[in-house]
Amino acid sequence: MKLSYVYILKCSDNTYYTGVTANLERRIIEHQKGIHLKGYTYSRRPITLVFFCEFTDINIAIEKEKQIKKWSKAKKEALIRGNYMALPDLAKKKFQ
Repeated sequence: MKLSYVYILKCSDNTYYTGVTANLERRIIEHQKGIHLKGYTYSRRPITLVFFCEFTDINIAIEKEKQIKKWSKAKKEALIRGNYMALPDLAKKKFQ
């Protein structure tokens, strides 16, 4: 069974990068070495892997990556901490 991974990196400027890959170890090395000169993480190294999850279906992994990319920083940090109960509340818009 071929696995795919959704991962979150913490960058040196305290931003997060979310990606998807079939080879997590290789992809992290690529980010660390900065082989993609125009990539988001290139100028934000060093990076730290702070979260990843495995999927058996690449299509679901891509869907989840796109979903997480739209999340706020607070919601991503709740996911990273494993605070899954907070995720629904962090998705709600606050109206004044």
